[in-house]
Amino acid sequence: MYKHVLVPVSFEAERDSAGALTVARLLAGDKGHISLLHVVEQVPAYVISYLPADYQSEARKEIEADLAKTAGDLPDASAHVVEGHAARTILDWAENHKPDCIVIASHQPGMQDLLLGSTAAKVVRHAQCAVHVIR
Repeated sequence: MYKHVLVPVSFEAERDSAGALTVARLLAGDKGHISLLHVVEQVPAYVISYLPADYQSEARKEIEADLAKTAGDLPDASAHVVEGHAARTILDWAENHKPDCIVIASHQPGMQDLLLGSTAAKVVRHAQCAVHVIR
């Protein structure tokens, strides 16, 4: 069993966050802590002008509430919302907080992933701890 499991949570429909949480609970056992992490990526400047003025702050509030509710449903969990680029921010957070394991949901890779690489692939390649990928 792991003492500290990090679960990056994406609210995209094609990501299996529920499956990742189930696996994290099994890996953490009765005594492990689960950290839920959502990375809010920067909205490009050319897009922001088309959105309502309070869009970003309202969206962040909703994300924080959803993540806190999810953490509240787990035995020993905490919720964290940070800003940045998804893969790099997950890796930086893991480096600073030292989880034993990262459980990350991934989508079916497509041609764009062969050229750019998915968030899960970057985390797998660069994490300093065990990584479980859920599809």
